[in-house]
Amino acid sequence: MDAAEPKILLACHDVSLGYEHKPLLEHLDFTVRTGDYVAVLGENGSGKSTLLKSLLGLTPPLSGYVERSAQKAGQLGYLPQQTPAQRDFPATVEEVVLSGFLNRKGFRFAYSGKERSAALMHMGKLGILELKDKCYRELSGGQQQRVLLARALCAAHELLILDEPVTGLDPAASQDLYKTLRYLHNKENLAILMVTHDVESALREAKTILHIGQKRWFYGTVEEYLRDESGKRFDAARRNGGARS
Repeated sequence: MDAAEPKILLACHDVSLGYEHKPLLEHLDFTVRTGDYVAVLGENGSGKSTLLKSLLGLTPPLSGYVERSAQKAGQLGYLPQQTPAQRDFPATVEEVVLSGFLNRKGFRFAYSGKERSAALMHMGKLGILELKDKCYRELSGGQQQRVLLARALCAAHELLILDEPVTGLDPAASQDLYKTLRYLHNKENLAILMVTHDVESALREAKTILHIGQKRWFYGTVEEYLRDESGKRFDAARRNGGARS
């Protein structure tokens, strides 16, 4: 690899995804490198959740190979969708953020001073430091997402994967979250892969689109996407006032 070429953090090599030997998606090839910002779009049932599970190593592909360099190096953070039970989790903000270090903590009884300092730094960066002693379940939806993002940053040094990060947030909280992601990507060079139904914002924020359709997929720049069949369909729907992918 050329010394100047960005490092591969995640890649699918001729991957087929599905359940019980029935493929939802076949021959998927794409690569996420340092500095990328990828939005994953697609209709419900197209295989976005299955793809996410495979990228995280939770579900093996039917065929092909998923390269998870960032995860193996301990450089990947994950922001999942929240369940109602998780929103009611009885822990302090600081405890939730520190849990991002659990995979590195191993058998140590307590978090290290370095880990605690890093957690405080991430809380300060996301504007929630004054909430560190608050109970997580008492926070607003937007505040909870910032706490979970701070937790993910404790694990992520190179790549952040987000699953529908603005679901359930009001418009102001959604835009605030996108602004934070923009900062992390532009100023801290954090690569981002985001699964989302918020197509308008995806086209505005991301550099690259992975669109998953029925038996068809697209991977390319936003400009290329809007020239592709999948993007043209979205653009027509948007002009007609009904743009949800």
